[in-house]
Amino acid sequence: MSGAGGTSLQQALSGLLAVADRAGVAEAPARAEALALAAALAESAPGAPADWSKAVPGGTTQDFFDAAVRGRRWRGAPTAVLTELIASGSAEKAAYAEALAEVASAACTLGEPTMRVVGNASVAAAAQLQAAGARQLQVGAQPSVTPQPRPTEAVEEKPAPEPEKTVEELLGELDELTGLDRVKREVHRQVAVLRVEKLRTEAGLKSATITRHLVFVGNPGTGKTTVARLVSGIYKALGLLSKGQLVEVDRSELVAGYLGQTATKTAEVVESAAGGVLFIDEAYSLTSGDTGADQYGREAVDTLVKEMEDRRDDLVVIVAGYPEPMQAFIAANPGLASRFRTTIEFENYSDDELTDILTGLALAADYELVPEAVDEFHQVLAATERDSSFGNGRFARNVLEAAIGRQAWRLRDVTAPTKDELRQILATDLTDEESDSLTSDDPSALDLESSDATEQQQGEKA
Repeated sequence: MSGAGGTSLQQALSGLLAVADRAGVAEAPARAEALALAAALAESAPGAPADWSKAVPGGTTQDFFDAAVRGRRWRGAPTAVLTELIASGSAEKAAYAEALAEVASAACTLGEPTMRVVGNASVAAAAQLQAAGARQLQVGAQPSVTPQPRPTEAVEEKPAPEPEKTVEELLGELDELTGLDRVKREVHRQVAVLRVEKLRTEAGLKSATITRHLVFVGNPGTGKTTVARLVSGIYKALGLLSKGQLVEVDRSELVAGYLGQTATKTAEVVESAAGGVLFIDEAYSLTSGDTGADQYGREAVDTLVKEMEDRRDDLVVIVAGYPEPMQAFIAANPGLASRFRTTIEFENYSDDELTDILTGLALAADYELVPEAVDEFHQVLAATERDSSFGNGRFARNVLEAAIGRQAWRLRDVTAPTKDELRQILATDLTDEESDSLTSDDPSALDLESSDATEQQQGEKA
């Protein structure tokens, strides 16, 4: 591997697979999401595809970028396998999160090191660890101990799963989220209705059939996936779902290359979500596009409607996207219109809420924004246009990722930085002034705006 020293991707992957085996997770999905996460984090690093391919037998440059597209959703949120481990109360969830953090650290060794990769990895590692309540890991530096397999001679003892969270605890987590007042009220109302319906059914009373499927509308980065994850846990705690996992997909994961294959592919995705929540982001892409509706998307929708009916007692589907396109999506198929009757609107965050999100992300990654940096962020927000493409929470995350990278470059010549120096994000770290003045041999001198634009064009999640 080229780049900074530390745990290689192969080593990190081996450690993660050992934890996955202990947790009863199949090797294939664990390997796939770890490789996708590493690719998404190292995407901007020159030479990363070649180094990444060393951990993927027969892997190509195209495989690297395809994996990066799939893994971007996990730069700021727990991976699919970790989400399921958390939902099931697995005793291995913290160890798996730590193994994912090691993968994030290993991503910093792919290709030539850049400031952007260090920032991406720090935030992604924090997201995994925070979701599972695990320790923090300093990425891009000396690695911590990689999780190792248990000795074969050791007595296998399956630790008891942790107690599942109650409805009240999950609603408390929802209430602690920044902003989203309208969303919180609607989720509380929905929970009250479903709880009473369940009690009436148990008491032998007649009860109107209330659809549990939801439509989330709003601009990118407004917390739709986070709320969907909490909803899956709440429905599980209410006894409405048997597992409570969240499976997040988009059009590319439902539609195949040929007619007839799409139905099978969609059915397989729905099967993986059975017992939990299937979250379809940018769902309107199934029924509309640059050239209008297509037969592949219609096949996926028709299959989805059938699967929702067949699994109506143990599956919840949440579709998400921009407000107007989602209205057209629901109207495109009578089966959708009859099943999606509750729409929850996610409003843009205010400047103060975005500041809270930025400081919270920094704290989760064990960084601290000094007061001058917070003031600088307000200046950045004031100069940023707020159209439909504005990233909201994702914008704050991207700012932090870039700032972490600039901080690393600022400290490049400091032989023994203090703990405060390692933690503090300064106002200058939130601007491009220093990076603009770097020499051409600086590996971190890349166009961050261009990188973000490329991500959005390739379909980064809301």
